[in-house]
Amino acid sequence: MRRLLLFDVDGTLVRGGPAKVAFHEALVATYSATGPIEVHEFSGKTDPQIARELLRLAGLDDASIDAGLPSLFERYVDGLRDRLPAAPVEVLPGVHELVESLAEAADVALGLVTGNVLEGARLKLAGPGLDGLFEIGGFGSDSEERNDLPGIALERARERWNVHFGPDEVFVIGDTPRDVECGRAHGLRTLAVATGSYGDRELRAAGADVVLADFSDARAARDLLLAG
Repeated sequence: MRRLLLFDVDGTLVRGGPAKVAFHEALVATYSATGPIEVHEFSGKTDPQIARELLRLAGLDDASIDAGLPSLFERYVDGLRDRLPAAPVEVLPGVHELVESLAEAADVALGLVTGNVLEGARLKLAGPGLDGLFEIGGFGSDSEERNDLPGIALERARERWNVHFGPDEVFVIGDTPRDVECGRAHGLRTLAVATGSYGDRELRAAGADVVLADFSDARAARDLLLAG
C-alpha cells in the first residue's frame, strides 16, 4: 500500500437522509430535551459533540449527558435504520465513480474519518452500496474530539495492512474546515470539496492542500489523490 485515503461521509460522499429526525427523536426519548437542534451547527462535528453541545444548551450537566449517551446512540441508530428505506441519502456527483475507481487501484487503501458513530456511517453508506469499500476508519463512537479520529484511523490502517503510512501518503478528504483541521493536526495532506456548507474561500483559508468544487470530474479527482 502506498496511499491511504480517509473520507468524511456527510457533505462529502452523501447528503440528506433522515439522520436529523432520528437524532431528534432519540434525544427526546433519552433526555426529554433536545436543545436548539433546528438552528444548531452540525457540520464537521462528531455525533457525541453535537449531543453534548445541544444538551448543555438545554441545561443538562455533563454527568447526566454522559449517562445517557449509550441509550441515545442505540435509539438513534435504530431510528436511522427504520427511516432510511423511505428517506435514503443522496450520493453526491461523481462519488460512485471516484470511490469505485480508487478501490480498484493498486496499492490504495480506503477508510473513513467521520463524526458519525460507526453504525450510523455504515447505515448511511449501505443504501448506495458504498459501505463495503471502506475497510477501516475513525468514528464519532471512538472519540468525541474530531482531531483524534485521523490518528485512530491510521492505527487501524497499520493493523489492517501492516503498513506505516507517512504523512505524504495520506489524504483526509472532507467538506468542512473541521475536516481540514483534523488532518492538519496530524500533519496529513487534505483535500476539501465544496459540496457542503462551506465554499472555496473558507476551505482554502482553513489550509486545505487541494480544494475542488465537487467530484463530478472523478478522473481528475482520482489523479490528484494519487499524484506524488
